[in-house]
Amino acid sequence: MTYLHWDAPAAYEVVFTTRLGGVSEGPFSSLNLGRKTGDDVERVDENRRLACAEIGADAGRLALNYQFHSTLVHRARAGSRGERGDGLWTDEQHLPILAMSADCLPVALTRTNGRAPAVAVIHVGWRGLIDGILESAVVALGGGDLAAAIGPGIGPCCYDVRDDVADPFRARFGGGIVQQGKLDLWRSAEAALSEAGVTRIDRFDLCTSCRPEQFFSHRRDGKARGVQGVLARVA
Repeated sequence: MTYLHWDAPAAYEVVFTTRLGGVSEGPFSSLNLGRKTGDDVERVDENRRLACAEIGADAGRLALNYQFHSTLVHRARAGSRGERGDGLWTDEQHLPILAMSADCLPVALTRTNGRAPAVAVIHVGWRGLIDGILESAVVALGGGDLAAAIGPGIGPCCYDVRDDVADPFRARFGGGIVQQGKLDLWRSAEAALSEAGVTRIDRFDLCTSCRPEQFFSHRRDGKARGVQGVLARVA
């Protein structure tokens, strides 16, 4: 499957990409969305065009951040690049927004129940999750009735962590969140979203590290690899 479509409530188009269906080659094969990976920039731009076409969006208007494991969530501007942050949101129709990942969780967040449509995409690593990136995204959308989707990321089958990571997760989510040295990032994100008041939370539960044929993985492959992500727009 090339794209994982989320059945988002109301007027949204949201997809989680895989590594399939693009034009990149070698360790970036084939739908790499990241320019800073070492891949050919023209190929990356074509991959982004293909992904935007999947949700009926103009790649020339695509907005994305310079991600660095923060809690910053910005309002998207058409064509914006390079602003430091790990989340974007928009209530503008037909403005595509992208968050990228390669083991961290890509998360989509939408307003529901008849409110003016708005959508956010968030890059969620362990540090950002503990520091409050998901809560920042909820605030950016104004709280209220929200729905979320947690996309493919490294699973509790593969995510080995040391005590410097495990301890704050145990303190917040309970001892069972880390089993035999492996962190359940999926369940942690779900709990954080629920605590922030999100009323519908869907999970894909696909491990990026376990599925080399389908996903890029930093833990598995190191730096010579591409990135997938979550792409969304208000329809």
